[in-house]
Amino acid sequence: MSAVNTLIYPVADLAAAKQVFTTLLGTEPHTDESYYVGYSVDGQEIALDPNGHRKGLTGATPYWSVDDLEATVAALTAAGATVSQQPTAVGGGRTVAVLLDADGNMIGVMQG
Repeated sequence: MSAVNTLIYPVADLAAAKQVFTTLLGTEPHTDESYYVGYSVDGQEIALDPNGHRKGLTGATPYWSVDDLEATVAALTAAGATVSQQPTAVGGGRTVAVLLDADGNMIGVMQG
């Protein structure tokens, strides 16, 4: 597995969250859409997802980049994780899934 390179925050009020994160990060977002606001800070993607709560995200979720999403999900579930969000294409050739460890901590994985 690669390093965590994306951290996604579920937000209810995208405009308010964008103001806070633009101030916190000291930069404007590189992507500013109604469905996703993304910032790049030293190679780290910090994103705001207004649909995150609906998808089951309960807080900031780290996403690990993997070469084979299906194999990674299978290995993690065999190790005891449970799938919270099934693999989903999110655009740009990227697919994501979210799993929960035994304590309910969210583990995001992405390919593409």
